[in-house]
Amino acid sequence: MTQALLTHPQFEVDGPLPEGTTVLEASAGTGKTYTIAALATRYVAEGVTLPRLMLVTFGREATQELRERVRERLGATERGLASGVPSADPVTALLQRGAPEEVALRAARLRAALAQFDAATIATTHQFCQQMLAGLGVAGDSDPDAEFVEHTDDLVTEVVDDFYVRKYAAR
Repeated sequence: MTQALLTHPQFEVDGPLPEGTTVLEASAGTGKTYTIAALATRYVAEGVTLPRLMLVTFGREATQELRERVRERLGATERGLASGVPSADPVTALLQRGAPEEVALRAARLRAALAQFDAATIATTHQFCQQMLAGLGVAGDSDPDAEFVEHTDDLVTEVVDDFYVRKYAAR
């Protein structure tokens, strides 16, 4: 039973598209950003509008890199589809297959995604949570003055100081 849980089919960016929520978890330098950009491009080319995709990562630097890589990938793939020149890139080669009208439609979807790129949800987990709470309005019962922080060192120091003062100041 344990062996069956540990075996996963080899993931390929030009294989079947994942359905539902997909979590990519891997060590640094293993191609997560490349894979996310490739999958986003494939979904968009196949008809999922960019605002319907949600790409979430951990740090601000990773989010900025992901935004840049997704934008670059959309553009490069669109140019590859428009050129008609066979591509060595597995995603572009996959999207080049099909009737000329279908390939042209994929290229048009990628162009449209580039035009509305700012509507894409590419955020840190904190930014995503803030967006969700803001979107809920009063139903979210959130403190509008609350602030999400990435590092809690200052908060921990403040709590410890408050605790110390409360516990020992009266003595």
